[in-house]
Amino acid sequence: MATTGTPDYRDQGLVFPEGFVFGSATASYQIEGAVREDGRGPSIWDTFSHTPGRVVNGDTGDVACDHYHRADADLDLMKDLGLDAYRFSIAWPRIQPTGSGAVNRAGLEFYSRLVDGLLARGITPVATLYHWDLPQALEDANGWVNRDTAYRFAEYAALAAEALGDRVQTWTTLNEPWCTAYLGYGSGAHAPGRTSGADALAAVHHLNLAHGLAVPEIRRAARNAPDVSITLNLHVIRGDDDDDTSPEAIRRIDALANRAFLSPLLQGRYDADLLEDTAAVTDWAFVRDGDAAQIHQPIDVLGVNYYSTVTVRMWDGVAPRKNADGHQGAAGSPWPGSEHVEFLEQPGPYTDMGWNIAPDGLEELLVSLRERCPEQPLMVTENGAAFPDRVVETDAGRRVPDAARVDYLNRHVTAAHRAIARGVDLRGYYVWSLLDNFEWGYGYTKRFGIVRVDYETQERILKDSARWFQELIATRTTP
Repeated sequence: MATTGTPDYRDQGLVFPEGFVFGSATASYQIEGAVREDGRGPSIWDTFSHTPGRVVNGDTGDVACDHYHRADADLDLMKDLGLDAYRFSIAWPRIQPTGSGAVNRAGLEFYSRLVDGLLARGITPVATLYHWDLPQALEDANGWVNRDTAYRFAEYAALAAEALGDRVQTWTTLNEPWCTAYLGYGSGAHAPGRTSGADALAAVHHLNLAHGLAVPEIRRAARNAPDVSITLNLHVIRGDDDDDTSPEAIRRIDALANRAFLSPLLQGRYDADLLEDTAAVTDWAFVRDGDAAQIHQPIDVLGVNYYSTVTVRMWDGVAPRKNADGHQGAAGSPWPGSEHVEFLEQPGPYTDMGWNIAPDGLEELLVSLRERCPEQPLMVTENGAAFPDRVVETDAGRRVPDAARVDYLNRHVTAAHRAIARGVDLRGYYVWSLLDNFEWGYGYTKRFGIVRVDYETQERILKDSARWFQELIATRTTP
């Protein structure tokens, strides 16, 4: 076990506390398929993926992992792995095909069967209400730039909680609103593909407001006193040691990436420097009296998604601007008001996404959140890596020897354990992802799953990383 010097985060024999949750996660559009069945309406990702040039190879989520038809087999697979919990997302257009109005009972029944199947197998259901598949009808009415979408979301949250609120243990309102706002409305890399900084910042606020409106609706409608949460992909931001402009760059990106969500959610305000930095982009007139208080709802757990770090400095305006921010290039910028910040190339090694592998960043993030909000329980709701897997034939059958992913998971689980040892109230760790799936703008070219999916046959193969995770769950000790 590494105990001195700089840790390599490859410790073995680390014992996790009693009650610590090990789970895995997926998202509806990435795995379900069946996009035109049983009354489901179109989402912005249906529209986006069917638009030529938006997704690699023209891939879509029309079939994906066919989870909609294979849920029972996938549930058996989860039981085989021994998952404590499963974090899934509900497709809003399955519940309300146009984002408002009457409930689609067939859609609710699918998720009801899924929840019952989890409980029957001893797995705790964790439901995310929004993982990016906004009903297209709401986008046609200006999407998250329209304040009304926040109210429609609260109504949808109430409908879902009324139907499933006797069995779902944890409700997550939004997954990674940073991506929804900045990649969907700022850079154009994600659906709906808009490239407006002003729209992106309006979306930030209306997503925050949607959360604030939905939390009391969930608590009212649910009948089992569940935990309520939100999941953020907070950025671990570092500076260029050789450049004295880095502190200013760090401040700017922290304001946009982190504090634009954390400050209203946890403190009921938008920070003055964020408003000043973006004053040339928008006047923030979409923020109304009482909004900050509405957003500032008590939550039971804060979800944290972590994959990599970024390094920044201010651009001198002369040399070509570096833009290694880890996100697929697009026509617009995900950094409204801070387009003059440079994102420098990270030191390797890298995953297949080109993201640097930095388990120390996870420990740093968790500890910094404890310092910022010491009373707030945390959960690692996503962590994982894409690598170019290969299938090998053995006497025991087909196998996927993904040693790089095993090493990645081991190092990040170790980082989580180190954070706990430093006093972080960390309640669990969810691997992203259970299954290889539709990886948004990258289509099917990137594999994050601990279970391999053959997209032609829909065969599932447990990778070596799945077996490693299975042992971790069974022993509560790092293998």
